[in-house]
Amino acid sequence: MKKKECIFCLKKENEFVLENKLAAAFWDAHPVSKGHLLIITKEHKDNFFELDDAEVLAINSLLRAGKKMLLKKYQPAGFNIGINVGKTAGQTVMHCHIHLIPRYLGDVPDPRGGIRKMLPAAHK
Repeated sequence: MKKKECIFCLKKENEFVLENKLAAAFWDAHPVSKGHLLIITKEHKDNFFELDDAEVLAINSLLRAGKKMLLKKYQPAGFNIGINVGKTAGQTVMHCHIHLIPRYLGDVPDPRGGIRKMLPAAHK
């Protein structure tokens, strides 16, 4: 089921760069790096913990396909995969979506710690 007010539910098939029966991927409108993809469920689910097993597998399949596509297109040196669940965790669109973020040599001065740097107090 789709929600009329959800910007991800309003996405058109021609905006998808990858898709399967239950999930789709498209370019992030506000990329943090070249090739930043968002992977969503086609059915509206507010967050990752609402997904059924088939949807989790469908998203995982697109994560792998997205990685292959991005390696061929942009040759990144690594990837971050991120899921924000709830406003406190930074979720701004209440439709389950996973960020596949290509990383490039030199894109930050010191990449050690990866996502741990999101909470500076925990990174001491």
